Amino acid sequence: MSFDLTVLTPHLEPLLAGALLTAEVCALGIVGAFGLATVLGLAAAGGGGGRGWAQRSAWLYVDVFRNVPFVVQVFFLYYGLPEIGVYIDAFWTGVLALSLVGGAYGGDVVRSGILAVDPGVVEAARVGGLPRLDIIRRIVLPIALRAAIRPLGSVFVNLVLSSSILSMITLDEVTGTARGVAAETYRPFEVYAFLLVAYAVLTYAVSLGIAALHRHLNRHMAAGNITGGHGAAGPGVAGPEVAGKGA
Repeated sequence: MSFDLTVLTPHLEPLLAGALLTAEVCALGIVGAFGLATVLGLAAAGGGGGRGWAQRSAWLYVDVFRNVPFVVQVFFLYYGLPEIGVYIDAFWTGVLALSLVGGAYGGDVVRSGILAVDPGVVEAARVGGLPRLDIIRRIVLPIALRAAIRPLGSVFVNLVLSSSILSMITLDEVTGTARGVAAETYRPFEVYAFLLVAYAVLTYAVSLGIAALHRHLNRHMAAGNITGGHGAAGPGVAGPEVAGKGA
């Protein structure tokens, strides 16, 4: 059988619509994951004011969501919650699921970035009379994010890849749409070639965005001088499973 992309022409509109839907759910999921990761990272690092219930709760959250397969989390949100009267449509279930799991992985990255901040910098700000909230907002978080932004990018790329699982809850994202087109045309090679390109474009766009943000955050200082010698590369982290493998 010859390779013929023209067989995709009648189906190009739904495939592109599916790719756009994937981009939308991933973009919202990444925003939610980043916000949750920041809160969890601060709590887990004791940045909220000590090793109390907030820190223990953050550790528990990260451990739970990193050790439950992403597909199980998605099924629980979409099929389980309606049993107790909580109904969320497929799109927002996808956004919520990506935000929750991305926040867990990202929270550990942010925590590591916060712990890498030179304690002398924080102590100097404290001696200077700067309030705790201002120390966190204006000193700790900016320095920590400079160190953590690249590994956070790896988490966000893995969120895009993991979004393919959302086709299992009737969301017409690009993987689910491609599966339907392949079944209709009996041309899986061409259809899944399109799918490969679609995910490559989406993940590359995320990588470009992270690289641009990294340059912006580090525009006024040399690499290696951000966190008292720890460098800007930041701690490594594994992302959520992509192919059904549990964390």
